[in-house]
Amino acid sequence: METELLFMTIIVFGVLFLLLSAGIWVGFSLFIVGFIGMTFFSSLPAGNNMASSVWATIEKWEYVALPLFILMGEILYRSGISEKLFKALVPWLYRLPGGLLLMNIVSCTLFAAISGSSAATTATVGRITLAEFDKLGYDRSLSMGSLAGAGTLGFLIPPSLIMIVYAILAEVSIGKMFAAGILPGLLLAGIYSAYIIYRGIKNPEIAPRSQESYSWTDRLIGLKDLAPTLVLILMVLGSIYGGYATPTEAAALGVFGALLFAVINRQMTLKIFLECLKGAVKTNAMIMLIVVGAGFLSRTMGFLGIPAAITHSIIQMDLSPYMLMILLGGFYIVLGCLLDGFSIVVMTLPIALPMVTAAGFDPIWFGIYLILMVEVSQITPPVGFNLFVIQNLTGEPIMKIAGYALPFFFLMLLTTAILTIFPEIALYLPELMAAK
Repeated sequence: METELLFMTIIVFGVLFLLLSAGIWVGFSLFIVGFIGMTFFSSLPAGNNMASSVWATIEKWEYVALPLFILMGEILYRSGISEKLFKALVPWLYRLPGGLLLMNIVSCTLFAAISGSSAATTATVGRITLAEFDKLGYDRSLSMGSLAGAGTLGFLIPPSLIMIVYAILAEVSIGKMFAAGILPGLLLAGIYSAYIIYRGIKNPEIAPRSQESYSWTDRLIGLKDLAPTLVLILMVLGSIYGGYATPTEAAALGVFGALLFAVINRQMTLKIFLECLKGAVKTNAMIMLIVVGAGFLSRTMGFLGIPAAITHSIIQMDLSPYMLMILLGGFYIVLGCLLDGFSIVVMTLPIALPMVTAAGFDPIWFGIYLILMVEVSQITPPVGFNLFVIQNLTGEPIMKIAGYALPFFFLMLLTTAILTIFPEIALYLPELMAAK
């Protein structure tokens, strides 16, 4: 890059990290840096551009799906469905090597398919499993580590909130992005499960055998408690993949289904409903503040020519496609130690996506790759949201929980490598949708 452009880039990113280090909210930090960059390094009116950038971002109809999916997750969080899920799975898992530690993986996989949030998945499953594991004398490092890793499936398995944001910004189909996340999500859950089973075979002491026994009748009767979860998954994802509903319409359907089950379970009162609405508004406001702030900063950097210059510099390095992905992976791991997942996606997409598509990668595949990298950031200190959730549940120090989660960090990287070598894992279902 030219000296002047390099100077601008250093100033812009330097000010951003200073603001973040000072504890200023991410969304506000992005607005401040965008305003400073446009005011001092261009002749364009910063205020007018900020207003038009915010409007251009929030006017997109697809964003309506975001608060609806968040509201669905809030209702499910308070509806008792997660407790029923636990009871239904116990008879099926207690005899396997690793015992009920597999509950973290299976429960997170199923709950991720109806919540859309990594933190919500971790908190909901953790409230049920961690206390039970302590009571049974299970290995604490593996119970917390597996929860930290499995909780990240809330981002990868649809309907994922971060997938919606990526699809809108990358201008790809939300439905195809949802379809692309299913097989990689199941692959990651399978790798986690295989690791726990291996640890259980190698050292049975990590999961002492329960004295209780369950018959096939118990197992089959317990399946009725799985019905609400499976019906919601079918309602939301089935309506999208079957072409019966848009993601926004499917989100509204999911809210209706979650409310219906909450009423049936007698877990819904006016007070709880208002708490659900309040929680959904707070979460959506936090996400959208980051999205609009990053949109304005992206516009500023675009006017200054920073993304094009960075892209040109990396292309000139003449890296092979796989070396490019390794370089980006390292960059995202470092960034994940400093920022939350939504900030990572919206800030880096204008720079990374042109490079990746120029190297011949599909933008839908890259969305799954990027989400896997964001999942890694969920369990890396000091800004690992899942670590904070588990700390809140257990009182353990953050660095200790991060150490417990380390094996699952490497399993995520392994999954990312498999997905890079075999991109068809992510692209098979979207191509199947396109062929219909």
